Amino acid sequence: MSTPSPRPVVERVRRANVFVAATFYFGVVFATGFVLGAVRVTWIVPRLGERWAELLELPLMAIASVLGARATVRRFRLSDERGRALAVGLLALACLVAAELGVVLATSGRSIAEYVASRDPASGGAYLALLVVFAGLPAALARRRSRFGD
Repeated sequence: MSTPSPRPVVERVRRANVFVAATFYFGVVFATGFVLGAVRVTWIVPRLGERWAELLELPLMAIASVLGARATVRRFRLSDERGRALAVGLLALACLVAAELGVVLATSGRSIAEYVASRDPASGGAYLALLVVFAGLPAALARRRSRFGD
């Protein structure tokens, strides 16, 4: 009797690591956004308005995304396979969008269409750009790490 090839086991572990890594990355950034969102809504929006409050929050979220992606790439050794790093970023993006829409639906009583229509064009556009960056950061940092080390 021959022993089974370890390849299927290795592939299952790699797929599981993608989900775990994406959950980790999503969790770091979502938790940061949750705290910053509470501060923004409670203290900044009444003083500066929705647009400026969101625009002030975006650089902090960009920093959280970079730090979260960096920690994810290191912790899960994503520099070995950049395709996995891209999968992590895309899956984390799907989780982030789903969680945000879930929070909006649960707390505001608005539909998704009403929520999207209510977004400020300037801060909403900047937010969409940041989501694209968020999704690509693990792959970009994995590539950088594989080329230059850390």
